[in-house]
Amino acid sequence: MPFTRREFTKQSALTGAGIALTGTVAALATAPGALAAEDSRQGHDDESGHGHSDEPGYGPLVPDPKGILALPAGFSYRIITHSGVTKLDSGEYTPSNHDGTATFEGPRGVTLLVNNHELSGTRAGWEHPVPLAEGLVYDPIAAGGCTVVETRRDGHTAEWVGIAGTSTNCAGGASPWGTWLTCEETEDKAGKNGLLKDHGYVFEVDPYDKRANRDPRPIKAFGRYAHEAVVIDPKSGHAYLTEDAAGPNGLLYRWVPPHGFKHGRGKLRTLADDAGVLQATKCFDSSGQFVDDLSRATKIGTVYGVDWVDVVDRDAKTVSVRKQFGNQDVTRARKLEGMWWGDGGAYIVSSFARAESPVQHDGQVWFYDPKRRTLTLKVLLGVNADPSKDGAFDGPDNITVSPYGGLVIAEDGEGIQHLFGATESGRTYPIARNELNAGTAEKPEYSEFTGVTFSPDGKTLFANIQTPGIMLAITGPWKRQPNRY
Repeated sequence: MPFTRREFTKQSALTGAGIALTGTVAALATAPGALAAEDSRQGHDDESGHGHSDEPGYGPLVPDPKGILALPAGFSYRIITHSGVTKLDSGEYTPSNHDGTATFEGPRGVTLLVNNHELSGTRAGWEHPVPLAEGLVYDPIAAGGCTVVETRRDGHTAEWVGIAGTSTNCAGGASPWGTWLTCEETEDKAGKNGLLKDHGYVFEVDPYDKRANRDPRPIKAFGRYAHEAVVIDPKSGHAYLTEDAAGPNGLLYRWVPPHGFKHGRGKLRTLADDAGVLQATKCFDSSGQFVDDLSRATKIGTVYGVDWVDVVDRDAKTVSVRKQFGNQDVTRARKLEGMWWGDGGAYIVSSFARAESPVQHDGQVWFYDPKRRTLTLKVLLGVNADPSKDGAFDGPDNITVSPYGGLVIAEDGEGIQHLFGATESGRTYPIARNELNAGTAEKPEYSEFTGVTFSPDGKTLFANIQTPGIMLAITGPWKRQPNRY
């Protein structure tokens, strides 16, 4: 049974905040140059009695002669889709602005991926919008949507539209029943920016059954706001959703299904617009004091208890959902971004905090434990003094749990952009660096990484360079990352 506020405060007073409530998931430390916790493994012997030598990661990144992706020695990449270069089965070019992605296991070694395309506003504003495939269109004016990509062991690739006519499809999440939930990061209503329908919803895309995607219908029960990502607890059926917004900062939400509702393919379409209960977080510290913003946490291992406050108007008919709460009603955070379900809970990213937040930082990763109803700070990146120099990481965004231990995180910061790992024992390491310079030699510009996700067999790491829109498959000598303290 989850802790109540009183039980949380009592337990914290007895044991010290965070000690008894951190669960089985180890705290993850920060990137170089951040608010780093001491690496307690230094100077310790390994189990064989020899000195410590199992450094995390795969060594330094080797520059790419093709100028696309720097990887450690022994690793290689393959371009799966490339906007304006590769084509869909229907003949149009692959849409641009790749974002959130998930993989699904197909027959005979086939991997299916659903790829968001973060295209805002109308189709006229983009060279390569998501094509308006018959029967798969929500709003014929909107540019965004998803494509489904099929990759085979022999290198063959195919791509087709999963949903079209949506807007600003940013992240999302894979469902436990094998579908993709794509999130619109916008609050545009019908008539704004030329759009014909209200936007800011979550839609379900089935990678296996094209017919299931016909006549797209938003899941209005999940609310209308600047959605970023969503995960679903496979045991309780609760959905957790992030909001990437400011003025005021966004919120972490929970959707509780109505009594008797059973998840499954096509079931979300059957929900009434007001089905279940949508709630926002309200956190408190070990002394029972309300926490107004997650940026207040400045120490790895900080644990907050979580209450949930009901949303009154989830469709935001007159007022944005986050603005329906006063500053003392809920806990906010800037740039609530990617989420991934693993280790019995949800990993949640807050990408950065600046003047709009009480405390500045360059990235947090939290872990929500639904059983204990606690948020624990796992990763904290200090403000990166010089993002133009390689070495430090900032601006975490999309995230996945690695089959080799710890996390893999896509960087969406300033300057140089990386994929980087964070081990369970508290260390970070580079996996890849974007070398595709969209600027000039004097003023280089590198697009963010997005859509980081492993293949079902764990042998391939997929990731996207958002602009112009390139999906990459990375392979190499993956290994279990050290899990020692």
